[in-house]
Amino acid sequence: MSEQAKNESDDLYDPAEMFEWITKANERYQGVIEQLMSRSEGGMSDSSASVFNDMGENFQKLGEQLAQNPMVLFDEQMSLMQGQMQLWQNTARELLGEQDVEPVIEPAKDDRRFNDPEWTDNLIFNFIKQSYLLYSRCLLNIVHGVEGLNEHVRQQLDFYARQYVSALSPSNSILTNPEVMRRTIATRGQNLLKGMEQLTRDLKESAEGLNVTMTDKSAFKLGENVATTPGKVIFQNRLIQLIQYSPTTEKQFKTPLLVVPPWINKFYILDLRESNSLVKWLTDQGHTVFMISWTNPGPSMRNYGWAEYMKEGPLAAMDVVKEQTGEPDVNLLSYCIGGTLTASTLAYLTAKKQQKRVKSVTYMATLQDFSDPGEISVFINEVSLNGIEKQLDRTGYLDGRAMAFSFNLLRENDLFWSFFINNYLKGERPAAFDLLYWNTDGTNMPAAMHKFYLRNMYQHNKLIEPGGIEVDGVKIDLSSIKTPAFFVSTIQDHIAQWKSTYKGALVHSGPVKFVLSGSGHIAGIVNPPSKNKYGYWTNDKLAETPDAWFAGAEKNEGSWWPLWQEWMVDNKYADPDAQVPARKPEDGKLDVLEAAPGSYVKVKIPDVLKAELLPAKND
Repeated sequence: MSEQAKNESDDLYDPAEMFEWITKANERYQGVIEQLMSRSEGGMSDSSASVFNDMGENFQKLGEQLAQNPMVLFDEQMSLMQGQMQLWQNTARELLGEQDVEPVIEPAKDDRRFNDPEWTDNLIFNFIKQSYLLYSRCLLNIVHGVEGLNEHVRQQLDFYARQYVSALSPSNSILTNPEVMRRTIATRGQNLLKGMEQLTRDLKESAEGLNVTMTDKSAFKLGENVATTPGKVIFQNRLIQLIQYSPTTEKQFKTPLLVVPPWINKFYILDLRESNSLVKWLTDQGHTVFMISWTNPGPSMRNYGWAEYMKEGPLAAMDVVKEQTGEPDVNLLSYCIGGTLTASTLAYLTAKKQQKRVKSVTYMATLQDFSDPGEISVFINEVSLNGIEKQLDRTGYLDGRAMAFSFNLLRENDLFWSFFINNYLKGERPAAFDLLYWNTDGTNMPAAMHKFYLRNMYQHNKLIEPGGIEVDGVKIDLSSIKTPAFFVSTIQDHIAQWKSTYKGALVHSGPVKFVLSGSGHIAGIVNPPSKNKYGYWTNDKLAETPDAWFAGAEKNEGSWWPLWQEWMVDNKYADPDAQVPARKPEDGKLDVLEAAPGSYVKVKIPDVLKAELLPAKND
């Protein structure tokens, strides 16, 4: 036992006291079970039922293939038995006092579940850890090694098997996690009681599954310590508010900059705090920045589809920017699904012969070709989509909390089980972290829009086909877009894989610059120059394949933001020779409605559902 473990377990207590807190913990546990049962009285949701049906069908396919080729199963079982025998022998050698016995198996370098010294120093915990790792390797190797499965089914099976082995980890249990055991002894079980209280609260705030609290939500308030860049809301319709940010330079570029953020989560990922705010940095470069802030939709907006998002989103915003500034065109800066909508909008404007309304376009981590959308494709198949659509037809919206739970399972150990252990087993309160606060501040998706997006993009990849989709009576052809485009993607992105985003860059017929940032979907985009982190790759030649592009790319240090500004200025999309006195929102033609960040962004999922789903109370 390590010195730390000895110190934490010295202050023991009598059995009567142990019985008392175990009884209290059990009472709390029963309350949680009752809450779970009450949530399940209405039966499993259509989307959850479809996932379980799909999982069952896929494991049946796995069983059929193993029956035809049992050697894969036999080989892995033999390997597991050999590993277990070696582990028993090693443990016996250590019991006899032998030092420096080599482990049979070790965790991956990035696996933080077993960082505590007790997992290595304590004979029992070391045995538990290695037994688990051997079993996990066996199960996952069976899924990877079986032949006769198509790649999509294999990917789904790998996901389901990974969820299973991750859930079985000894780190997730009170009795087999040394940190939790020490904490339980040291606090006389108060950690478990606090954990049950937190679990009960989190269950009440979850839609489907369990949305584990990731940060201290009480530490943040929009407009005070997140989303703090000064500005004014100058327009709103049912779908958006439009923010114009206050200038920080004496002069600004003549052409305004309109930002189209994703409506999955909220816009302030681009304006968390001053030190990492892309919005603040853009105003400091001399841009007149306008930001779309999407509403948090409820059942009443069930019929809002892709066309409504385009017309009442970027198209409406462009009209307002023109009215406010008098400028006939804009530069567009878009992110994630906001970029997918922006590409559709540019193709729409081109078909309408209005392409000159946009001087340049930037796509940040944006999919336009969905042929390989990454790990999220495990949720995209006919069985799952049918279940999702049944639920959307019934409710009118997709609850953003359920979607967040699904996304967290793509990184289950980092984004679910680590918080599960800290919150519910250790009884700790999560620390205040602005990025995780944003990540848990989700938004709903209207039924019509979400069905259109899943079917036409993720399942059938129609956006990339000329005329594959039709929006407001106009056939969309991305190859018709001649607007100069800047694509920036991130090398570790698991939501919009960079090689897939690169395929979208190849479709545009105008001048295109592609840049690859280090890190992932968020950190690689929100990467201020002051941090000097991650770096980025550039290649002036747009090669035929992403691998060929990367082979000829040059690695650069720091943030891609200054490179983007250089591209804007050098090509005079932001013309340094055509600047105007700084535009203050209150001096424009439109009335100021309220201060930034506005009211739409402050509406949380429980608020909108309470307002729309609960009957009004009589005074």
